Amino acid sequence: MGYNVCKRGERMPVQRNECPAEIVLSILSGRWKIPIYRYLYNNEKPIRYSELLRHLPSISKKMLTEQLRELECDGIIERESYPEPRPRVEYTLTLSGRSMIVFLDQMSDWGEKNILPKIKEIRQ
Repeated sequence: MGYNVCKRGERMPVQRNECPAEIVLSILSGRWKIPIYRYLYNNEKPIRYSELLRHLPSISKKMLTEQLRELECDGIIERESYPEPRPRVEYTLTLSGRSMIVFLDQMSDWGEKNILPKIKEIRQ
């Protein structure tokens, strides 16, 4: 088994024969990654940590920090830190992160067509 090393030096185990779809799905796995991604995508300007926390009121600070670090490590978002008297941190999508919207929208369309009707049928 090999390891991927992200910017922060964390080591994450990786299977050697993973297909690209598995890698993408593992990058996006996590309860909060898609909501974080969508919020960053819908805002062209950099978003501060505190704004993300307000937008996702059910998430804990620890979980938000963890999910942001993973997205940064995977190259989906960029983190900019400003050493000011009151330090601030802003997040934006990378170019490759921004390009993910195409297949995320396709996955949403597929889910609406193939999954939601079955869920509605079961709940009736």
